Parts: sequence; C-alpha cells; structure tokens
Amino acid sequence: MTRRKTLLLSGALAVALAGGAGAVVLGAGPEAEPAGGGQGLPPATATVVRTDLVSSKTVDGRLDFAGRRPVKAAVPGTVTVAAEEGATVRQGQALYELDDKPVTLLYGPVPMFREMRTGDRGTDVLQLERNLRDLGFGAGMYVDPRFDAATEAAVKRWQKSLNREPTGRVGKGDVVFQPGRLRVVSADAALADQVGPDKPVLTVASPRPVVRADLDQADAPLTAPGTRVEVTLPSGATVRGKVTGTVRPGGDGAGGGDGAGGGGAREGITVEVTLDDGTPAGEDARATASVKFVSESRKGVLVVPVEAVVALRGENGGYGLEVVEGGTSRMVRVETGMTADGKIEVSGAQLREGMRVGVAAP
Repeated sequence: MTRRKTLLLSGALAVALAGGAGAVVLGAGPEAEPAGGGQGLPPATATVVRTDLVSSKTVDGRLDFAGRRPVKAAVPGTVTVAAEEGATVRQGQALYELDDKPVTLLYGPVPMFREMRTGDRGTDVLQLERNLRDLGFGAGMYVDPRFDAATEAAVKRWQKSLNREPTGRVGKGDVVFQPGRLRVVSADAALADQVGPDKPVLTVASPRPVVRADLDQADAPLTAPGTRVEVTLPSGATVRGKVTGTVRPGGDGAGGGDGAGGGGAREGITVEVTLDDGTPAGEDARATASVKFVSESRKGVLVVPVEAVVALRGENGGYGLEVVEGGTSRMVRVETGMTADGKIEVSGAQLREGMRVGVAAP
C-alpha cells in the first residue's frame, strides 16, 4: 500500500480518534522511511503549530438568581399584603401578610412543620431560639433544643414587636424558614387572593446572581460543580464563572445553586453558573447570554489537523505523521492527545514546531 493511500485512510482515523474508538487502520510501517520508489509526496501539507487546545461547547443562557423556588402558604387565608417583586427580604422581615398578620422570614434549614410551644423539643426549636437571639429577643434565654419558659418569654417579646398577640407560641403560618436572605422573584398571589397550603404565594431565590443554561443529557460531564465557563453577557462583555449547581426536575421551583441533582426525567439538564465577579449592573435580564463550557484544555501543545495523523501497522502499531522536507518525506511516530475543533495534540522525539506534515487533498 502506498503512503498516499495511507493518507486517504486518515479521514477514517480522524473519526476513530474523535470518538475515542481506538481503532487501528492499516498504513505505513512503524519506522521512519524516506520517500522514493515512485510513491510520491502527499497531495497537501499542514504546519505543526504550538498553541492552546480547548474542548468546549457554547449554548444560550439567561440571567437569573440562584436557587429559585416557590413559597406556599402553610395555612389557608387571605393575602392582605402581597410580596414585593424584586425586594430582598432579610431575617425578621415579613415576606407577605396573611389575614393581616405578617409571615416572617427566619433563617434555618429545617422547615416549619408544627406549632412550637412550651414543652416542645427538637432542632426546629433550636433553630427558632437562634433567630430570637440574633434578632435581639434572647435575653435570659439559653439556646438549646428545649422550648421552656425563657423561650416563651422571648417569643412574646418578639410578637409584641410585630404588634401581634403575645401568645408565646409560634404557629405554622407565622414564619417561613429559609437558609438565608431571599430575593422575591415573583408575587404568585395578588392582594385579596385566597390561598391554601397547596397554593404558591411567591417565588423566591438567593440574591446571588447566576446565569442559567440548558445542556443535553450527553453533556452531563459539563454539569460538574467547578466546571469553568466563559459567559458573553447581553451587553457584549465577556466574564468568567463556574458551574455551581443544577436545577432539579420540576422547573423553577426546585433548588439549583446549592448543588441539587439535575436531569432525571428531563430531556436536558439546567445548570446554574456563578460569575467570578458577579453580574455587572445594567445587564438586560430578558436578553440571551452566550455560555461557553470548557470541558478540557491543554496549554502550549503541538497540534496538527486530525486528518494528518496516520495509523501505523505492524507489531508496534500506534500513530504517525508524514513529515515533508524538501522533495522527500518520512514517517515519524507520534503520541496523540486531546482533540478539539478538528485539531489533535501530538508529541514525539522527532517532532518540532514548524514542520510540514502530509494531509489528504482538500
């Protein structure tokens, strides 16, 4: 088989390399060999260059806030003060009012699942007492999992500050526990709406800005927390960031930037990307951003077009490049690395930057 015929096989080799199949195609012998015997030179050549090789995928994204999720009413009632869209709510502040009573944001991971009163014990009580202390109502109270007389007194002081009846008990509809500050994304219940335990009153998120992007299931490796990302914002500015989480199946109501699992029953995976320096002011949240995911990169490596690589036959196998020097050519054994954008990383003792190597005719 002539060397030129070997080069014609390199297109099939390119497919095998790009797909990681590791197939071996019959080609020239493993030793460096001068051209001659009427075999001729390759129909075209390319230059060995030293550059950075980056494997990436670019998709559309949108500006958002991390951990978007709904807040549902714990008890039935009428909305007498609706949530303010765009507002940031902090510990001790009201998210909304139901039947003319504020529903207060307190911090903690344990949801409000029962009325708390004297004699109760549990992590929810401990969580409540920490909030009472942080809000300045914990004088004389020892922070522990017991709801005792000192806890009741602290609750009454807090209730008086809200102009509520000082019962000393905390009902299911009195507070909402969340991990930290919240941004009100949307008011899902308007003033005078009747709400119940299954109806969302508002949608909240972390105040931390993120970019959301949708990937295919086949791109699951790109969704790993820490994957580096380059984002072109609607204004045209390019900023860097990293994947910090995925959105669980079920849409905007499930958690995201906290590393929740993604995919599952969905056809795709929505990832949340946190920008290194935050989102610059003035960006249009309704416009599309461009999100470039970098799955692998190599700095300052020698590369050639994928079709320049030839599979070597013989006992040792491997891969080679047909180096063209003047009016002759010889086969040089090389090791191959990552591929990206039609180029492949190559290395070898006889390989140098600037060499001309054979490729199939364009």
